[in-house]
Formats: sequence, structure tokens, C-alpha cells
Amino acid sequence: MKRRLVLISAAAAFAALSAPALAQPKPVTIGVSLASDVNPFYIAMKSGIEARAKELGANVVFVTANEVVAQQVDGIQDLVARKVDGILVSPIDAVAVGAAYDAAGKAGIPVISIARHANSANESAYVSMDEKKIGGEIAAWIAQSIGGKGEIAMVAGPSGAATFRNLAEGFDTVIKTSPDIKVVYRKDVALTREMGLKQAEDILVAHPDVKAIYCANDEIALGASQAIAAAGKGSQVVVTGLNGIPPAMRAVKAGTVGLTVNLNPVAWGRLGVDTMVEYLKGNKPTGDVAVKHVLVDAKNVDQFLPPPAVK
Repeated sequence: MKRRLVLISAAAAFAALSAPALAQPKPVTIGVSLASDVNPFYIAMKSGIEARAKELGANVVFVTANEVVAQQVDGIQDLVARKVDGILVSPIDAVAVGAAYDAAGKAGIPVISIARHANSANESAYVSMDEKKIGGEIAAWIAQSIGGKGEIAMVAGPSGAATFRNLAEGFDTVIKTSPDIKVVYRKDVALTREMGLKQAEDILVAHPDVKAIYCANDEIALGASQAIAAAGKGSQVVVTGLNGIPPAMRAVKAGTVGLTVNLNPVAWGRLGVDTMVEYLKGNKPTGDVAVKHVLVDAKNVDQFLPPPAVK
């Protein structure tokens, strides 16, 4: 009898010790497809995603896109094949990524768009910025900066990305309230410094009296500011950007870029992970999840400058 009791007690003890281990939930694995691997904005967003996932004990798998739609679609489908728990995507083209979103939906994998959104019924949620409001605020800032009159140009970003269409729509709505301001040039381009340089060069030749250039992001704005400086018009043409990356903050401080919008991509990445983890727990957001933004110009740029390097 004693031997039997000892055996039972040992078995009970083993079960008690094993139960918590068996009850431990499997770590969540989140697949991530950002629009670019080299854009400073997305580099910062990636760091935010990695840091927050580590804090929450989640695994993260990144795939490369680099502003190539076909590559992004293949990458997302690879994540589906790997059976990740959820996928965060910053879609390069709102429509072209539809097949990849559909593949995830068919597999029962939620897809949450971040920074840019998709035209897909399988978009589970969108971690966004208030695009039209930001576009309108930039327009109002430009109107005030140039005294409510003059010629301006728009370098509006990729035509396939709904985010940049919404930003431009918000800009258009507000700028039209200033009848003495005329948009004399408008083009949709890739979000690179080289494109900003080239577009600004073309603008300055075709429209030498232009007073401001609206740029879809900071990389375009930094390229445009180079062209303006080379033409000797640094004090005559205002340039605006978007994202608040450190080089743009320094350019605002130096006066070569008039305005950027701080979107805090690190915090945005963290918010994306939080939204996905909560979604997987069954806490689905109602409507878009918006990140906060701040317009940054000469008046407040000192608050956002990166700290000086330690020697």
C-alpha cells in the first residue's frame, strides 16, 4: 500500500510540474513585408517592430520588397506558405497586392496594413495616419508661408499607393481655398531622393517663379532641396516633406527644407505589432488605428532633432 501511495504521489507531482509547461502558449509568429528595405522611414519602422515583438515574446519574419510589387506579392505568399500567425504589410500598390492578401485570407491568416493600405476585402485592419488631414495641414502651412499667392508644384509619390492619393486629395481640398495659389506642376514618382532632385530640376526650368514644392516624403524633399540650392534659389522656394526622418529634421533646422511631419516610424512599428497581437487574441479594432503626427518647422524642430553623437 505504501509503495502504491508513493507511486501515485510521484505521478501527481510530475503532473503538477508538467502542467504549467504544457499550458504555455505557443509564441506568435508575425510575418512582415514593408515597402522598402533602404528607406530610412522603413528602417526605423522595422526597428520598432523588432523591439516590440521581442518585448512581447513574439517571433518576426521579414521578407524583402524594395518597392517592387511582384517581389512583395511573392514575399507575402511565402509568408502564407510558412503558416505565420499574422502578416503586417506596407503595400506598395493598393490594388496589385490583392492576390497576396487573398491568399492570406484563404489560409485564415489576418493581414494588417501599416503606413499604406490596400483595396482588399482581406485587409483585416489598417494602422494608419490621418492622411487627408495631414495633406490639408501641409497645404495650409504652405499657403501661409508664401503669403497666400503664387505658383506651387506637387511631387505626389507613387500613383498606385492609396496613401499618397489621400494625402494629395487632402492637400488639394485645402489649397483650393486659396484662389491666388496655382498648382502649375504635378507628378507621381517613386519615393527616392534621386527622383526629388530630378523633378525639382524640371520644375525650376519649366516654372522659374515657383514658390513652393510639396513632396510626398522626406527623401523626395531632400532631393528637391539639393536642386533648389544648386540653382541658387534656397531662399525663394519652400520645400515640404513627410515622415520626420533625422536627415529631414536636420534640413529643417538648416532651413533647406521648410516643413516635415513627424510620424515617429518606430512608434508606428510598435503600434503595428500591438495591433496584430491584440487581433490574434480576438480583440479586433473597430475602424483604422491612427498614429499621432506633428508638423515640424523652424519653430519646433529643436524638440525633434536627434541627439548629438557621443565622441
